[in-house]
Parts: sequence; C-alpha cells; structure tokens
Amino acid sequence: MADTDMHAQPPGSSSPSSRSMSTDYAAYVLQMLPRMTRSPGGVDQRVLRQCLGLSSSYLVTDTTMNPEGGLTTWHTGFSRLIDLVVALHSRGELEVETVNEASKACSECWTVAGMWREMEYGRESVKGVAARLKGLLDENGKTYRGGRVYVP
Repeated sequence: MADTDMHAQPPGSSSPSSRSMSTDYAAYVLQMLPRMTRSPGGVDQRVLRQCLGLSSSYLVTDTTMNPEGGLTTWHTGFSRLIDLVVALHSRGELEVETVNEASKACSECWTVAGMWREMEYGRESVKGVAARLKGLLDENGKTYRGGRVYVP
C-alpha cells in the first residue's frame, strides 16, 4: 500500500515494535504528488488513478490505526486528490479513466464509511467529493466529455 518508509521502526529501536505504525493517507498523497508530475507541467494520471484506488483501504487503516486523527488524515489526502482531478478538468486535461476511478473511489469509500457508526464524518466527506465530481459530468450526469463513466 505504501513505501517501506511508512513502516520504518522508530529511531533507537532494535526489535520490531509490538504496536504497528499508523497509516496516513495525506502523507502518502503528498509523497506521491512529485511522482505524478511530468515535464512540462503535465500529470501522470495513471499514478493519480492508483492513489484514488487506494482511498477506501486508507479510510479503513487510517481510522482503525489512528482513531483520534485517522479520519482527518484520510479526508485531507482524498480531498487533495480530488482537487487535482478538478484542476485537470479546468485545464482540459482530465481523462475519462480518471473520472471513472474517482467515482469508484467515492462509491467504495461511501460503503466503507457506512459500516461503522464512528465514520459518519467519512460519509459527509465522500458526499462533498461526489458533489464536486458530479459537477464535472456532462448534462446527462452519466458521461464525461461523451465517454461513459461509473455512476453508482
């Protein structure tokens, strides 16, 4: 799911810790942003789609391994990716496959967030993202620039 750096032992620790390090989707997204950037100013949407595809997994791991702040780190990471999707749309560079992946990510996260009462904020976050994505679709709400997209 993430690079081994995210699972590194704390400094001075010589044996594996009895407690796992928590995940942080926001940190992961920040780490991946430079890998998405191509010269001159383009974005590798394949990498963006991979990051979007991990959103529901990070929703589970961020919130279970860090009950106090995990929902916030997940929301921050997911929102940054959607900001990038919207920016690509504004520049006329957004690919239909990326819209599909973002829509699937919303659907998966909605389902995951509905499994635990404590994740109601997660559903609110997904609802806001879904509204932003819906605003990018064609008038019929089922296509993006003429190409069919996943609509739950």
